[in-house]
Parts: sequence; C-alpha cells; structure tokens
Amino acid sequence: MLDKLAAVSQKITPGLRKVIGNTIWLSGDQILRLFIGLLVGRLVADYLAPYQFGLYNVSLAWAGLFGPIAKLGLDNIVVRDLTRSPSVKNEILGTAFVLKVIGAVLTLVLSIVAITLIKSPDSDITRWLVAIVAAATIFQSFETVDFWFQSQVQAKYTVWARTAAVLVISIVRIAFIQMRFPLVAFAWAMFAENVLIAIGLVLVYQKNGNSIKLWTGSVERGKALVKESWPLILSGMVIMIYMRIDQIMLQQMKNAEAVGLYAAAVKPSEMWYFVPTAIVNSVTPSIVKAKAAGEKIYYERIQTLFNLVVLLSYAVAIPITIFSSQIIMIVAGKKYIEAAPVLEVLVWAGLFVSLGLARVPWLITEGFMKFSAVTTAIGALINVVLNLLLIPSYGGLGAGIATVIAQFFAAYGAGAFYPKTRKIFIQQTKALFMIDVFKILIKKLKGL
Repeated sequence: MLDKLAAVSQKITPGLRKVIGNTIWLSGDQILRLFIGLLVGRLVADYLAPYQFGLYNVSLAWAGLFGPIAKLGLDNIVVRDLTRSPSVKNEILGTAFVLKVIGAVLTLVLSIVAITLIKSPDSDITRWLVAIVAAATIFQSFETVDFWFQSQVQAKYTVWARTAAVLVISIVRIAFIQMRFPLVAFAWAMFAENVLIAIGLVLVYQKNGNSIKLWTGSVERGKALVKESWPLILSGMVIMIYMRIDQIMLQQMKNAEAVGLYAAAVKPSEMWYFVPTAIVNSVTPSIVKAKAAGEKIYYERIQTLFNLVVLLSYAVAIPITIFSSQIIMIVAGKKYIEAAPVLEVLVWAGLFVSLGLARVPWLITEGFMKFSAVTTAIGALINVVLNLLLIPSYGGLGAGIATVIAQFFAAYGAGAFYPKTRKIFIQQTKALFMIDVFKILIKKLKGL
C-alpha cells in the first residue's frame, strides 16, 4: 500500500503539487471561516430573530445588487494577465486597484439612490444599513493584492489576512450580542471586517518583498481591462439579481420576516460554494496555459474540472436535502424551522452554480464573455418573472424554485442553443450524468 502511495506521489508534478497545496490552503481557510460563521451566525440569527434578521439580509441584498460594479469582473482577467506577464505586475495591479476604487464608489452611490427611490417597508433603517454595507466595498478594492497571490498560486498569504480579521470581528459580534447592541451595530461590524482585511492584505503583500507604492496606473491598460471585463460586470450584476432579487421581492410582496426565514435557508445552501470557487481559482492558470499546449489536454482539463465540481455538488446537495430540518435547527435555530422546505429546493441551485463557475476559465480563455452576459441576463429575467408568479402563493419556496430554474438556464441550458458553446454544453452534460465516472466503474467491474 505504501509503495502504491509513493508511486502516485512521484507522478505528481511540481506544478500539480503547487495547485493541490493552494487548494488546500483556500479550502482550509474557508472551512475555518465557515465554522466560525456558522457558530457566530447562529448566535446573531437567534438574537435578531426573523424580522430583524430579514432587514439585515435585505440590506445585504440591496448592496449586493451593485457589488459587481465594485469588482468590475476583473478577478480572473487580472490573474490571467499576471500569469502571462508577471514582469509588469505593478502596472496591472495599480490599474486594477484604481478601477476597483472607482467601481466601489459607484456601488455606494447607486445603492443609496436605489433604496431611496424605491419605497420599501422599513425604508429608513434599511437605507442606513445599505449605506454602511455598500461603503465597505471601498476597502474591498485592496483585494487586488489577492490577484497577485492567485497568479503565483500562493493562497496562504491572503488566508492569513482574512482569517485574522474574521476572528477579531467574530469576537466583536459576540460582544454586541452580550451587550444587546442594536441591529445597525452588526452592519458596522461588517464594515470593520473589510477594513481589517484590507490592512492585512497590504501587510502580507509588503512582507513578501512587494510594495503598493510601486503600483502605477495606465489609462491604456485600464481601457483594455474595462473593454474585456464589461460583459463580466453585466454578467455579475445579472447573477446578483437572480441570487438576491428574491429577498428584495420577498420584502416587497411579503414582509421582512419572510426574508429572514428565506435567508436562513440561503446560508446553508450556499455555505459550500467556496469549495468549487477555490478549485476553479487554483486551476485557472493551468487551464490558460493548457490552451497553448494543445486542444486535447486543454479540453481534458476542463472536463476533469466539470466532473469534479458536479461530484462535489451531488455529495453536498443530497445529504442537505435529506436532513434539511436538522440543518436549519443547527445554523439558525427553532425560530427558523419553517425554512427547511426552502432549503431542500435552494441547495440544488448549487449544482448549476458550480457548473457555471467551472465554465468561467473556458469563457475567458476563448473570449466568450458576451455569451455569459446574455445568458445570465435572460436567466435573471426568468427569475424575476417566476418570482412575480410564485412568491404571492408560495412565498420563500416559490423564490427558491425560481432561483434553481434561472441557474439551470444561465449556467447550463443556454449552452445548447449556441453552436460555439455546444462542445462545452456536452462536456457539462457528461459531468451531470457522470458518464466518465460510470465508464471507470464499468471498466473496474469488467476487470473483476
């Protein structure tokens, strides 16, 4: 047995070993943050109760609608450019940082304008909460540092910065509960967490022999980045529409308490998304490089990625569907038990979210971001229409059904209608039906 393990270990290339290590760091960080988030989130949800918890999550939803403007769809594009041209990293990072600051300011302004123009229930407190949460995105501009470490497959440095901030603010949130602080204090805690993460990222960047003082901006590079990323900005906004518009519509068509119950189901249904995200972030550089090595190895790596995220999705969705009531009790408490049926539906959206994430490296490499923008826009429209039809009768359950159908179309189904994406659609289908897995099993059985 040890000989076999040694043989397998020897076959692992240094590059693959680095990817595996990077994925472990990212996953370990997210698992720790997930554990802390579940523990503290449970206390916060119980303290606020469904009504105030609903208001808090509505504010997150409003700010989240415009969040993609702050991110500008730059993540994978900048990582790609840094992977290809590390010698001009200061120009790439400096330009990306300036763009993200501009985007964050726009996010803040648009969020406040939107919540002011749309007269929603509890609009006064919601407006304050939205302003605080949206302002925090300005400090998320320092996530530009993370792009460099991603391109170098060195996640451990950003993990240190994020984990330290999460630990500190988690203690603060618990203290707020003990001292019976009002709802707005928890929004300020989120703001402070983003500030601490920004400080931590700058410190680890400089500790590794770099300096943000060396960053330079380039108008030409900025134009090129925006020109390439605008479809991803639109796509990101549309994704946030059909990921968060349900909570806004629930408040408008039902009440804040309905949002609180729905949010209790959203959290466990999405809590594992970090795993496919970490996997995709780690393998994106290798997929980009594989394109130059040849089509065969390029598409083999993409198929492997699809297979992996689908198997992961099934491994998560099936148990959560079976034990939904118990999970709601653990993550939110007895006050939120009515959210269990919603969780049983929402968790299956993750299957298509994972497929969509795994498709991103291919879309970027092939230059098909416009396709992504169009399909996600149609998906968002489907979600809004279904919400209008289903929420009045089924409340949160109807919103969950709408989300799953929209994700199905945008991340998977739409690929069947466009000739240039049909090959990727077939690869996704093979992954969904686990064709390669069954082939391996049949081969093993024949060998018995």
